[in-house]
Amino acid sequence: MEPIQITSAVRQLTFPVGHVHIVRLADGYALVDTGVPGSAPAILSALEQLGARPGDVRQIVLKHFHLDHAGSAADLVAATGTRVLAGAQDAPFISGTVPGPEPVHTPEERRVHEQALAGLAEAGLPPLKHVPVDVELRNGDTLDGWAEPVRVPHVPGHTPGSIALHLTSSGVLFPGDTIATVEGRPLLGPFNVDREEAIATFRRLAALEVGTVCVPHGEPLLKDGGTALRAATPESDWL
Repeated sequence: MEPIQITSAVRQLTFPVGHVHIVRLADGYALVDTGVPGSAPAILSALEQLGARPGDVRQIVLKHFHLDHAGSAADLVAATGTRVLAGAQDAPFISGTVPGPEPVHTPEERRVHEQALAGLAEAGLPPLKHVPVDVELRNGDTLDGWAEPVRVPHVPGHTPGSIALHLTSSGVLFPGDTIATVEGRPLLGPFNVDREEAIATFRRLAALEVGTVCVPHGEPLLKDGGTALRAATPESDWL
């Protein structure tokens, strides 16, 4: 799997379910999400293509606890020895101390969700391994070691402890599953625990000064991302 360059510092690995992003830091790399269980070999291979060794991974940032984001974190920690960062309210779900809440579906979301679950079952994924969270992130926190300032907004609605990453100098946004794209159009990500809260979060992210939006599902918005987000109509999505 060849990493796709999004910006000079950000590369995307496209999996059948979602994306993993590799970000060049001042002295190594960060992984933003880890894919479903079993994705670690492909991620480590992509790092090797970039000239990196497992020990060059400085941190894994999980934007929320769902299987397609945290699924390979434990294997990657074992391979790299790095630390895991995640939203404080999702940390117990990632570590497995308590089960995570289920989403509340619209009828259209339920249909899509059932299709996605069937696809994952057919793929025969390895079982999920939980992993401790080393750093619990809260709204307004910043990340150490990145090549530019990174602000961490708490973006609840999809899950209680979802986080986004806003690279304020370059205008890059990792919005988490609050925002997806279809055919270049941003829309509300499905499968939320609180739809109204997710819509409010979408609008709050759309107000940020951003150019590039690295969505976990769909194609990235490579320029004028903020304009596209402000023109979106999340209130009418998935109904």
